[in-house]
Amino acid sequence: MTGPFRWRNDGVDLFVRLTPKAAMDKLEGIEISADGRSHLKARVRAVPENGAANQALERLVAKALGVPRSAVSVVAGGTARLKTLRILGDPTALAKGIEALSSA
Repeated sequence: MTGPFRWRNDGVDLFVRLTPKAAMDKLEGIEISADGRSHLKARVRAVPENGAANQALERLVAKALGVPRSAVSVVAGGTARLKTLRILGDPTALAKGIEALSSA
């Protein structure tokens, strides 16, 4: 099993499974897919129209990791449930933050 993120020189790429139109904005820990890959489960209230759900996800992850909103962006899966978020910053600190989210 691998973690829900990949290290980069300037941060991390975080793998997320997003559920839009939820009752509340929430990160729900790590889930393992059938192929063995792991991803962070997230729910947002926003609808998946005009990028609203992606923007809500970026805000939610930025707040949870304590990074500026501008440091988080969807780089893959813009219209899919499985997304890749690029988070800029110190990779070690970001990895620790993600690990903390995983155990929540």
